[in-house]
Amino acid sequence: MPVNLLAPVAADLHPIAGVRIGVAEAGIRKASRKDLTVFLLDEGASVAGVFTQNRFCAAPVQISREHLGRGQSIRAMVINTGNANAGTGTDGLARARSTCIALARQLSVAPEQILPFSTGVIMEPLPNDRIEAGLPAAIADAQPGHWARAAEGIMTTDTLPKAFSAQVQIGGATVSITGISKGAGMIRPNMATMLGFLATDACVAPAVMQQLARELADGSFNRVTIDGDTSTNDSFVVVATNKAAHSPVTTLASVEGQALKAAMLGVAQKLAQAIVRDGEGATKFITVRVEGGKTGEECRKVAYAIAHSPLVKTAFFASDPNLGRILAAVGYAGIDDLDQTGIDLYLDDVHVAVHGGRNPAYREEDGQRVMKQSEITVRVLLGRGGAVDTVWTCDFSHEYVTINADYRS
Repeated sequence: MPVNLLAPVAADLHPIAGVRIGVAEAGIRKASRKDLTVFLLDEGASVAGVFTQNRFCAAPVQISREHLGRGQSIRAMVINTGNANAGTGTDGLARARSTCIALARQLSVAPEQILPFSTGVIMEPLPNDRIEAGLPAAIADAQPGHWARAAEGIMTTDTLPKAFSAQVQIGGATVSITGISKGAGMIRPNMATMLGFLATDACVAPAVMQQLARELADGSFNRVTIDGDTSTNDSFVVVATNKAAHSPVTTLASVEGQALKAAMLGVAQKLAQAIVRDGEGATKFITVRVEGGKTGEECRKVAYAIAHSPLVKTAFFASDPNLGRILAAVGYAGIDDLDQTGIDLYLDDVHVAVHGGRNPAYREEDGQRVMKQSEITVRVLLGRGGAVDTVWTCDFSHEYVTINADYRS
């Protein structure tokens, strides 16, 4: 069961003017399952993306980067689940291009105006014939209010769809923001979600879009980890349809730019955290906050060392306050001049370690009380400076092994 996460309510998700979404059952891997989604964008939308840094990236990632790099207006996105089209070589590229061509013909646009995305099993040929056969049904289904259907249509091992919305005042106009994400395993920064799509009707200058997408990713999806694996298909796309009645945001440093970014970041963080809450076999949602670093980078090193440690994560699953594992992770995080006598450790409000050693006032039962909670905050104070950073992760359970052992069956 996901940790304190509920399925989205369709009525709570704001439609975005200029975006229509359609979902169909194409039988890509399993019958009677929503597995094909299209986003149809009105002319004039601005689009930017952040993608996996895995050098073995999937064919759709390569093509999406290429199409965005051409500078043409993006008019549609096509997403399939069940097959990642990764590790498929030149054949995979050809199949992804074929899908773009098929959708472009349906919409009377250029293939370069289509972004393809895939998620699912790696190293199997993409059944693009099924995808292309399902496109007319997906297009016919397209409606502005189909965000909840889309969240369901992009799932793989997720147990729940993930979608959130918000509204904010920009330049006297009400601006809507809605996003969906999917992912439950192979989640690690660089970038760090399997798939995420975030749209707003705000007016944003095209020159600002890539910076906005990068900063949103850095503050949300690049702060989550489940198992330390960087997927071949990670993609995060931001769309601004420019339909709202306000002057364009031309810099994120402006009052309007800061307000828009803050509202979009709030939604992006909920989407990223939802992935952790629904991590494969997760029973606990863990916030790792590292304070007192010289730089944000060294804070992140420590946070990820803790969040990636299988020993730490299994201890959390067992509710075992084996907290030496956390201190050990701090020690191997890669800070060469770290002074262990300057380190303090907290579990929520429980002061576990002081000056690098066990707090004389710490009691095992207090640590165990916190470890039994479904949501836990680990705070590490490095005593080296004023930098702070936060990472979100989950525990490792028996179910994680079962899900991944049975994934292809």
